[in-house]
Amino acid sequence: MSVKFSRYNREVKNNSPWIHQLNKERKPIKLGSDIEIDVAIVGGGIAGVSTAFFTLRNTDKKVALFEGNRLGHGATGHNAGQITSYFERPLIELVNEFGLKQATEGQHSIEMAWELLDEIYTEAGLDIPLARFTGYDGLSTFEQIILELKERVLRKQGGLPITPVFIAENIESKDNIPEEFVGFYSLVPQEEILKKLETNDVGFIALIESHKGVMNSALFTEEVAMYLLDKYKDRFSIFENTKVPKLVLKEDHALLDAEHHCVTAKEVVLCTNGFENIKIFNTSGLEIDTRFHHSVHGVVGRMTGYVENTTKSPIAINYYMGPQWNFDDMGEPYYYLTRRTYEFNNNEHSLTCLGGPQQMIPSRAEYRADFDYPDEIEPTADKFLHKLYNIDQSKNIDYKFNWHGLMGYTTNGVRMVGRDPKNSVLLYNLGCNGVGILPSIFGGEKVSRVIKGEKFPPSIFDVRSN
Repeated sequence: MSVKFSRYNREVKNNSPWIHQLNKERKPIKLGSDIEIDVAIVGGGIAGVSTAFFTLRNTDKKVALFEGNRLGHGATGHNAGQITSYFERPLIELVNEFGLKQATEGQHSIEMAWELLDEIYTEAGLDIPLARFTGYDGLSTFEQIILELKERVLRKQGGLPITPVFIAENIESKDNIPEEFVGFYSLVPQEEILKKLETNDVGFIALIESHKGVMNSALFTEEVAMYLLDKYKDRFSIFENTKVPKLVLKEDHALLDAEHHCVTAKEVVLCTNGFENIKIFNTSGLEIDTRFHHSVHGVVGRMTGYVENTTKSPIAINYYMGPQWNFDDMGEPYYYLTRRTYEFNNNEHSLTCLGGPQQMIPSRAEYRADFDYPDEIEPTADKFLHKLYNIDQSKNIDYKFNWHGLMGYTTNGVRMVGRDPKNSVLLYNLGCNGVGILPSIFGGEKVSRVIKGEKFPPSIFDVRSN
């Protein structure tokens, strides 16, 4: 489904519930002079702040973070707020590209980022809401079931923990499941599957469970940044409303064009969504700029949310839809729904969010964060919630929040983490690839260890030369 963003046709613009909760009283500081530092971090979202957290903790470097807007106001403040540890790309494809060892080690790294998230919460003394629970994915085709079973075989071979696939015992296609998958699935009444998915639609014939969570990653970013400014007063600075349109790489340092001022840094880490208007000049002559800008493409995700005057248990559910629904105008293979406790108008409520409709854009210039929310999305959300989710057809849903955000997708769907092979002064922690919170935190911790001097074996996250 192609949706065009219009600038002036609605009163409600890009209205994110996460930015709604940020500190409106905080005064940003803009870079006011030329400076020299050890590490420059470009991007003030969860990736940039996580990179700053671990770099300050694990090294004695002097660090400065630069954000063209406000902290957490980019992709971090316009995401779905769902914490998951899977890649949007199937594990079987990663194994085919990188081999079993690297692919499963990469998956393990993302799953271990839950521990890194806990470390940040503990060390920073955060008390902002974070819910962790068992989440669900609903499957609707036999092909989806077989793919999940193949992935569990690979996970076992790679030494990863395994959760079973739950398949409705009343479907005829269960008899066609190959014997090699015995032990990787369980047959259960379909009612159990539908209850967990919170739907009555019998089109869902199987379910998988995984560790998931929900949090306001923009508020997390802001709170961690304030903690770092307080703890590392002598060697950490944040400059907001400070764009970095040009980066010049020397052999042993980098020069950042920060509008009216110059930043000299021994190392620079790009923690943007990977789809920014930044020019990279490498004085060694090896091309970086063109490769960098061709390695990431932009996808606009669109979400909507409604508030209920009650508090319900948090959930995170993916609905993988098959052709049987014939939702031609919905145009997406899956939708995701989250629910969490949310403070609204000084009272606790339940905020339910629905996402799924996406649009690829060929150039950064075609997206603006202040574009109005597309008119078509609320009717699409109504259609999903009334037909698949347990909402009465007659109920009029009052969407309090409608928002969209730009996600950077790398060519191979894997985050770029580490040094640039053509100039070691430049490092990356970027590439949302649709699932960004845990990979951002993992990437920040790994980059800090690279800066410290630690050597790593080849991994799926390495920055490629081409």
